[in-house]
Amino acid sequence: QVQLVESGGGLVQAGESLRLSCAASGRIFAINYMAWYRQAPGKQRELVASITVGGITNYADSVKGRFTISSDNAKNTVYLQMNSLKPEDTAVYYCNAAVVSGWINRTPNEYWGQGTQVTVSS
Repeated sequence: QVQLVESGGGLVQAGESLRLSCAASGRIFAINYMAWYRQAPGKQRELVASITVGGITNYADSVKGRFTISSDNAKNTVYLQMNSLKPEDTAVYYCNAAVVSGWINRTPNEYWGQGTQVTVSS
């Protein structure tokens, strides 16, 4: 059993910045990757950014140059630095991780956090 807890969301004005954090806890042998998704009202959940255990990153085109994903493997934590925020960034942001929980079965399972609200006003 693995739990992901997000924090750092809030209400900001366009052009400002926020930093989201997601800490994983529970039965964790290894984390293969962590990612951030977001879902706006009336929209499907979309990938914002991801990072592998080796540090390879991927970003949605809409956030390239503005958002930066990073991780602290020792703390089982992933961050999302969001700069130059726009109203269209408003959404619930969800943490996602592929977690290996034991030595016997090392196939990773996918887990989701409950989400943190980010609201950007104009």
